[in-house]
Amino acid sequence: MINTTEFNLRLKKILDYYNLSASAFAEIVTVQRSSISHILSGRNKPSLEFITKVVNAFPDIELLWLLSGDGEFPKSTAPLPKIESTQISSNPLAGISANDATIERIVIFYRDGSFKNYSTNTTK
Repeated sequence: MINTTEFNLRLKKILDYYNLSASAFAEIVTVQRSSISHILSGRNKPSLEFITKVVNAFPDIELLWLLSGDGEFPKSTAPLPKIESTQISSNPLAGISANDATIERIVIFYRDGSFKNYSTNTTK
């Protein structure tokens, strides 16, 4: 059986680690915001579906750690996404348009808080 108080502490640790609000976390995990609030307040216990969604949304969270605190967080063996150099050119916006609506800007946000801004307007 899951110790709800300790589970809530681990859930708060996840939110702090990723610098996420409960609302943003709920959006990523694809659950209602109220579900997170109810779990964090101790009103509800986490369901198996909720736990599965958390582990699927965040590959560096070990299931055993989330359930019991055993193991480590974040996983030291979390797979990093592989990006081929051919996937992102120096200007990923070149030639992209949809139904005569040209994309003006793309911003890529990284987990470390940094970002890369690609704009078709070179004067910005």
